Amino acid sequence: MEKRSNCVKKSSVIILSIVVILLLAAMVAGIIMLARSGPETTGQVRDIFIIVLALASLLIGGALVILVIQLAALTNIIQNEVRPILASTKETVGTLKGTSKFLSERAVRPFIAASSTYAGFRKLIDLAGFIKKRKT
Repeated sequence: MEKRSNCVKKSSVIILSIVVILLLAAMVAGIIMLARSGPETTGQVRDIFIIVLALASLLIGGALVILVIQLAALTNIIQNEVRPILASTKETVGTLKGTSKFLSERAVRPFIAASSTYAGFRKLIDLAGFIKKRKT
């Protein structure tokens, strides 16, 4: 599967390179033909290129307007949706921190203290010899 994707990538790069080379060759041939033609033909081509550049400028301007609108929408989403989620997450983390602290102080610490007291008392009884261990 991976070899196939590499093959597709290589073939697309080769095709794109050939297309670019052909376009450059066509541009060079067009420039040479314009240099040999009369001033009337060159003026007409110039006018056509001016119109094409104006249309390209309009297209780029429209793309910039769409970009600004999308940027405003992204800013709106960040302010109205992401910030409340972050605030809620921060509140939840604070609640969990308080809950774990409460459980640590009220449940775990007393259990550990009782368990250690019991273990100490049991060791004292074992050392004193009141209870004898069974041998199995």
